[in-house]
Amino acid sequence: MRILILATLISFNLNHANAQTDSTTQNLNEVIIQENRIQIPFSKQSRNISVITKPQIETTPARSLQEVLAFVPGVDVRQRGVTGVQADIGIRGGSFNQTLMLLNGIKLTDPQTGHHMMNIPVPLINIDRVEVLKGPASRIFGQNAYAGAINIITDLSDQKNLRVQGYAGDFGMKGLNFAGSLPSGKYKQNLSISYDDSNGHWYNSDYQVSNIFYEGGLDLNDHHSLRGMIAYTDRSFGANGFYTSAFPDQWESLQTTLGALSHTYTQNRFKLNSRAYWRRNKDEYRLRRNEPSFYQNFHTSDIYALELNGSYESKIGTTGFGAEVRQEKIESNNLGNHERVLAGLFLEHLIQLGSKTDLRAGVYSNYYNDYGWKHFPGLELGFQATEEIRLYSGYGKSFRIPTYTDLYYVGPTNIGNPDLQPEQAQNFEVGAKWTKAGLFAELVYFNRNTDNLIEWVRPDANTPWQPQNFNEVSFNGIEAAFTYRWQRRSSMLQIKELMLSYNYIDASLVNQPGVETRYAFTALRNQMIGGFLVGLGSKIELNTKMRYVERISQDPYFLLDMRLDYNRIGKLGFFAEVSNMTNTDYIEAGTVQMPGRWLRAGFMINLD
Repeated sequence: MRILILATLISFNLNHANAQTDSTTQNLNEVIIQENRIQIPFSKQSRNISVITKPQIETTPARSLQEVLAFVPGVDVRQRGVTGVQADIGIRGGSFNQTLMLLNGIKLTDPQTGHHMMNIPVPLINIDRVEVLKGPASRIFGQNAYAGAINIITDLSDQKNLRVQGYAGDFGMKGLNFAGSLPSGKYKQNLSISYDDSNGHWYNSDYQVSNIFYEGGLDLNDHHSLRGMIAYTDRSFGANGFYTSAFPDQWESLQTTLGALSHTYTQNRFKLNSRAYWRRNKDEYRLRRNEPSFYQNFHTSDIYALELNGSYESKIGTTGFGAEVRQEKIESNNLGNHERVLAGLFLEHLIQLGSKTDLRAGVYSNYYNDYGWKHFPGLELGFQATEEIRLYSGYGKSFRIPTYTDLYYVGPTNIGNPDLQPEQAQNFEVGAKWTKAGLFAELVYFNRNTDNLIEWVRPDANTPWQPQNFNEVSFNGIEAAFTYRWQRRSSMLQIKELMLSYNYIDASLVNQPGVETRYAFTALRNQMIGGFLVGLGSKIELNTKMRYVERISQDPYFLLDMRLDYNRIGKLGFFAEVSNMTNTDYIEAGTVQMPGRWLRAGFMINLD
């Protein structure tokens, strides 16, 4: 096995560049969680939320957001090959269709299939932080935030800067990423471009991924501001084992475009944000890569949406309100041409009950032209027992409508079911948080009772998969996490961060004789994640990450990854990463055999 270092660098004038600042050990207590309406500091949240900061993203042994999320407690990432060119994300034992992905609050739900939710047109280098909300988020975001939500956040800088990253590694892997900020007066703007490709780790597993992301913002005055973005991603890949093992020559090509424009009005204790956005996803799928005429699908889905989100602070607390209307369309040679309209109304209130207790309650009401009105009430109760200890409990309903693939797909190995009913669930959790001088610990119990769970099943290997509704399925789980960030450091050896988490999920799933299920019995059962970040002097950092994963009906596996950084926040730095150091034999999704030990290395240039 070899380490390939991309050594050819573009010549830059480094004499006038200043090193960027770093905040690996920053205090997260006062980080504002970026929900669309009532925004609450991390320390005052009465639910289980994980925040991944930019320094944590940079020091994680990962080349993609999918790989970064694999180290978040309670998040189940099922990758298909290196860097997760396609990956499914589940939370608390939920499926990939039950997790809502957002970019700066914009919903990335794809009406065709949940497999496309990770087609995020933002290079990893441009992400400021990621917020993972575990448990029902339908009261906040509406439909499909069933088991949780993940919000990817970018930041507009008022300082000029340029960041360049390049890397290479095993399987012919290579990539180059640019991210720059060039403010002009009151106008702020970011531009990032990335390209990644690989020959693949086994037969027909090559991939090519390109991203371009532009974001701009203007503060018109003290009360009005504008923000817009346009982004595009293009990815194509050999899909051996992605959907079926019967056809190893599967191939897929995807193009996702996202455009958004928002206006924010702020006046004293009143805030109002209006937003319009459009998302298009084009999908070409071939059952035989070099024989498109054998079996080929073309899908184009469009989403048009308008949102209004506001909040008002009064003597009796903070009130959040909002409305949205959303049109989802698809044109497909396989699924047919369909259109549906969704509308939503939101109202909630946060009130302080005495000096230590707070209550947040509200409801999100959605209208669907296929299913009528659905209501998602919820509440969270928090109690600040001491300055360091916070106790909380919560209740909420959640809802997921079937995708067009669930309803209408027709193929040699999969057939949709137009009679499917939406999934519904009632959720309850109780937890405790302990925060003190760099230490954070959390213990949570949750319960989710699901009606009409949608699962793909078949009676035998000769019959195509088809989705069916299961009446009642219960998920019970325990989440425990411990993180310590050292505030004082020695001049040489520095233990910067230590973390350990354990998640257990018990699902009332019973294997029915004569019926094979595709996803339900691959749900997470036991998960343990550990890691420590060590610094040597001021320029060397070593991050070690460990994962133990056991799913309901699959053999458990253990993974060990490491990353070494030199001068990460300086003008010119280098890194080397190794994944699966133990050379573990394992599968995460489909029938894709994941690679054994593999390595990559590269450089970083930071210019201000």
